[in-house]
Amino acid sequence: MSYLADLGEVYLAPNYKREPVVFVRGESTRLFTDKGEEYLDFTAGIAVCNLGHAHPQLVQVLKEQAECLWHTSNLYYTEPQVRLAKKLVELSFGDKVFFANSGTEAVEAALKLSRRWAYQNFGRSKHKFIALKNSFHGRTLGSLSVTGQPKYWEGFEPLVPGVVFVEPNDLQELKEAFDESVCAVIMEPIQGEGGVYPLTQEFIAQAKELCQKYSALLIFDEIQTGLGRTGRLFAYEHYGIEPDVMCLAKALANGLPLSAMIAKKEVIDFLTPGSHASTFGGNPIACAVGCKVVEMISDPTFLEEVELKGKVIMEKLRAYQEEYPGLIKQVRGKGLLIGIEFTIEVKPIYQELLKRRILTTTPKPNVLRLSPPLIINYREIDYFMIQLEEILKDIKT
Repeated sequence: MSYLADLGEVYLAPNYKREPVVFVRGESTRLFTDKGEEYLDFTAGIAVCNLGHAHPQLVQVLKEQAECLWHTSNLYYTEPQVRLAKKLVELSFGDKVFFANSGTEAVEAALKLSRRWAYQNFGRSKHKFIALKNSFHGRTLGSLSVTGQPKYWEGFEPLVPGVVFVEPNDLQELKEAFDESVCAVIMEPIQGEGGVYPLTQEFIAQAKELCQKYSALLIFDEIQTGLGRTGRLFAYEHYGIEPDVMCLAKALANGLPLSAMIAKKEVIDFLTPGSHASTFGGNPIACAVGCKVVEMISDPTFLEEVELKGKVIMEKLRAYQEEYPGLIKQVRGKGLLIGIEFTIEVKPIYQELLKRRILTTTPKPNVLRLSPPLIINYREIDYFMIQLEEILKDIKT
């Protein structure tokens, strides 16, 4: 273990299970340690650095903005914030944007907005949330309360009341959960931390229909799936169904703290002065970088390439699934958000990839998640696939 890792063990809170690796520099799809070792990044900081590390165009924008303005507070307008809000509205279903710093804050804003919208329109009795089992929406108390994985609740209960959980893609259970007390339904189009489970077209369509029937809001958590990750700018585009509210974060500023809640005018206008706020939300530096990120990723040619790269990886993985049926149970995902479900615990595979200096993540004990930078090239994809196959062969023998 390096000196810096040793210091981290002493001085950092123990809430993360860190690998004994210290990264000091990034470039494109590579990360470099304090010992000069080079790693191929198939995580992108958990679907954050969609344009890779230290992208020259983003660095230039950051430098220019850092020399102009860092912070004014949200008592005033700033050019980068207004410009980014305009871009997001023009590219999405929404009409207005609220900026914060992290995904969990965007979810908190969506939950508060839903309660306030329902209260003002229908009264206190309309307060219930429907959320999905196996979901993940954040670590603050409100977002944790709509996260459908009890392992995250331990030690923090009682949670915020008024939440009902249903099985993903279970049409009947979703229907039975609805009544006039429901103010909103929150869901990830693809459950990322749940193991990369996509929701079906039928399930999302029924959720939209039931929300309209019972005058409830449909919230899409696109914190992991948004900004090109699935081959479309937003994952809801795959379904042809618009939510009322959408949460973005992670990739929005390619690693700088920035999140957004986007909603339709008739909903978001209930966030009146004093009802919600964020001191650092939408700061000029993050928003300036965010403008460039959105501009680059929303290019149709760029998104087509993401979709194609995802198909190439999925085809190779499904070929491995046929070759190693006793090891690979299922391959799931869209674009460059891919989950490989194994029949065994995935930790040895993850650790072997780490020894070969390839970074991946394991959202479930038997699932390996791939979320490389969207700028990953085909040579790097081939290299990863060769390394993975060698590991699978060793396990099989």
